[in-house]
Amino acid sequence: MRLEDLPPPGTKRWVARRKAEVVSAVRGGLLSLQDACRRYSLSEDEYRTWERLIDDHGLKGLHTTRTQVYRNIAQRKSQRPDLVVRN
Repeated sequence: MRLEDLPPPGTKRWVARRKAEVVSAVRGGLLSLQDACRRYSLSEDEYRTWERLIDDHGLKGLHTTRTQVYRNIAQRKSQRPDLVVRN
């Protein structure tokens, strides 16, 4: 992957594929976390959320329609560690 392959700086419409490309670039050392946040006007928290969603749910976790569902599952699990949640 090269910088030219990444979404353009200032991207406003974040589809799952673009989010995954940014996470891959940071994890692969192409961009530092700070550079990615600056380039795309992201907070570190937003970027970390993308990472967590990829780790927990794969690419489908980055779809905005599913994000709220996964956040609710995570909240329920943290409140009741003995709870098993099925999607």
